[in-house]
Amino acid sequence: MKPLNLIALLLFLGGAVWSLTRSDRSVREIQNTYYSAISPFLKSGSNIETHARAFLEETKHSKELDTELEITRQQRDRLRLIESRFRALEYENVQLRHALDFKKQTNFDVVAARVIRRNPTTWWQTVEIDAGSKRGIGTQLAVLSNEGLVGKIDRVDNSGDRSSVLLLTDEKCLVAARVEGSPEVGILGGQRGGSDGEPMLRLKYLSPNATVHKGQRVFTTGRGGIFPANILLGTIVSVEKDAFISEALVRPSVSFADLGAIFVVLSQDS
Repeated sequence: MKPLNLIALLLFLGGAVWSLTRSDRSVREIQNTYYSAISPFLKSGSNIETHARAFLEETKHSKELDTELEITRQQRDRLRLIESRFRALEYENVQLRHALDFKKQTNFDVVAARVIRRNPTTWWQTVEIDAGSKRGIGTQLAVLSNEGLVGKIDRVDNSGDRSSVLLLTDEKCLVAARVEGSPEVGILGGQRGGSDGEPMLRLKYLSPNATVHKGQRVFTTGRGGIFPANILLGTIVSVEKDAFISEALVRPSVSFADLGAIFVVLSQDS
């Protein structure tokens, strides 16, 4: 029992016992006095009970809001995950469409594959693809994308299902190259230090008075038998000349940061 109700009950019992010994008039006076005395307690108890009920209702409502808020947050996170997956699939679909267009347009016998693994420490040097000897892939085969030359196969996994690609941005991947609109030819390879930012290429062994300039495109010559001729390598961004030799800094045409679909050239015959 609540304390206020207990006090009221005790006063009522005390007043009832005492009133039994009094006259009718005295009893009525006692009753009036008694009710006047306990009325504040009754009202106070009623108000407290009302406030208590309101507080409990508010607490219950607050818990319901917290539950609804948590559900809303979960739904928001789920929608974000769905959106992220949708964008990834959309990007993959665009890459596959470009790859399909490239395969239709090329005269080479190629095997389509996807990049499945990259090591952060060799990000600009090698990638692993999901195709190997079971699909006719061997070492020293050129690897292309719809943007240009990617590199060459440098290792085939024993399982026959995977291969490693030496990227054009690696210093060890050297390509005979020519400058569009110029008689200049040289050797193109990756530039050391590219892992600190955007990977770049360096075209070496140009003639001292090479008539090349920023904006000219660089293509493969086809010499050496590994890389097909006339495959885009990149665009010249600057030229360095001295008394004995000239070199050009080249931005690769391929987006090496996010390689997806690639093609291994099995045969260069039309």
